[in-house]
Amino acid sequence: MKRTNAEEASPPKPSPDLKKWLTLALLLVLLGLSARQTEASFGELFGGLPEMGKFFAKMFPPDWSYFRVVVKPMIETVQMAILGTTFGALLALPIAFLAASNVTKLRLLRTPARLVLNLCRTIPDLLFAALFATVFGYGPIAGMLALTFFSFGILSKWAYEAIETVDSGPMEAMTAVGANKLQWIHYGVVSQLTAQFIGFILYMFEINIRAAAILGFVGAGGIGIYLNRTLGMFRYDQTLVIILFTLAIVLIIDAASSKIRGKLI
Repeated sequence: MKRTNAEEASPPKPSPDLKKWLTLALLLVLLGLSARQTEASFGELFGGLPEMGKFFAKMFPPDWSYFRVVVKPMIETVQMAILGTTFGALLALPIAFLAASNVTKLRLLRTPARLVLNLCRTIPDLLFAALFATVFGYGPIAGMLALTFFSFGILSKWAYEAIETVDSGPMEAMTAVGANKLQWIHYGVVSQLTAQFIGFILYMFEINIRAAAILGFVGAGGIGIYLNRTLGMFRYDQTLVIILFTLAIVLIIDAASSKIRGKLI
């Protein structure tokens, strides 16, 4: 059978195996260039292992008497994470609907919403904390606001991408029977998104516990102030107490979050 002119004119398509090998080669090239630019060296890494061992050895035995000192700032850290996650989630949901292409058809509204989200994700949480500490003074308020904007940027991104993947069938059915926009969003989108969004919030809360522990380095309150202080005074035995305390809090929150997510699913 003769080939048509279109078939003769079109160039042969690369095989899937060739695409995989080209992608792998590109990744290896990028990895090599990155290692060269950052002067990463396995020799230096292995050479520094003894020093790392000495550092960890100085942490033992932990100074358990320091535990009573850090209970109050650890509670403050958890409170900062709770408030920051809650306020961030409340701000995230409305703008997520504006950023979702299947809900907001007008590019004039959707583009600025996504620009705001990109801006919030561009600014690190430590920079947020430093900015708010300058405005409101050093303390937990600055940390709470930093976590609010940090959570807002990430939760909004997760939420609007989840909104764009919901089943369009219920929304089309409601449009056909004359439902207004609010009914369309409430019954067609929110009902499908609720469990997933709560899961996002719980995961964000876990992240914020760890993030809140670092914000004290710039004066934003919480356990981070004590972590910075013990490191600066070379009291690594007290630093280990803070690390173990933070680990215990994270494990408890992770276990509770897993149970809640399991029930929602």
